[in-house]
Amino acid sequence: MAQRAEEASLVVAHETRYYRVVMTRPVCSIRSKLVIVEGIMGSGKSTSVRRIANRLNGSGIAALGITEGVSPHPIRFDWNEPWADMPATQLAKSAAACWRTYVNTASMSERITVVDGQLFHGNLTSLFLLDADTALIRGYIREVVAAIKPLCPLLIYFNQDDVDRAIRTVAAERGDAWVTYQVDWKLGSPYAVRHGLIGLDGLIELYRHYRKLTDRLYAELDIPKISIENSGREWSKYEATIDTILMHPHGTAEMTNLD
Repeated sequence: MAQRAEEASLVVAHETRYYRVVMTRPVCSIRSKLVIVEGIMGSGKSTSVRRIANRLNGSGIAALGITEGVSPHPIRFDWNEPWADMPATQLAKSAAACWRTYVNTASMSERITVVDGQLFHGNLTSLFLLDADTALIRGYIREVVAAIKPLCPLLIYFNQDDVDRAIRTVAAERGDAWVTYQVDWKLGSPYAVRHGLIGLDGLIELYRHYRKLTDRLYAELDIPKISIENSGREWSKYEATIDTILMHPHGTAEMTNLD
């Protein structure tokens, strides 16, 4: 089905606080059957997935929320080998196959799937850490997008203008043990080793690089998508924005009414 995309850039004001919303919305009458919530670690993905699914179910719209910690995960390709033993090409192939399998199942259900990451956060993050070629990563994204398009996906992309502040905030909230785990895992990767990244500062630098990649990939995507700068953590306002889109078929939600 052909879709015509409209893009709107909004700065939504509430009292003296602002948050920025950039949306690409297809004009069609089909409700999304797949909602992907993306962002760096600590950006609010998992909490948002649960809350979106709960609100949809509470409104009489059947929904299933899939968070990162679900095991076995129905979409993510999980692997338990050292970095050096996982070829990036094999990871990309296996991860795309997992998505295709899930879409085949989801297409037979009336439920909306709301998923924590798995477009960027998840197997693509591992491709990045494996120091995969950008062309391979882009090819992987194209495969996944082709697989999920029958579900009329909507991507919600949480981002923060100040990545340094965002990572330090979540590090302070989650504590030293969490920081040590993230550093030991991610900074032992081929990408981090090649760039000489060490400690919390190295983790922050890693995520600066990662955000540059996902920002580029987001800009290239030709699916319905909404980007929300959520540094202010004004969740009731972000949720109102999301609900305005999700509770109406595409093409009927009036974004100009959100302020």
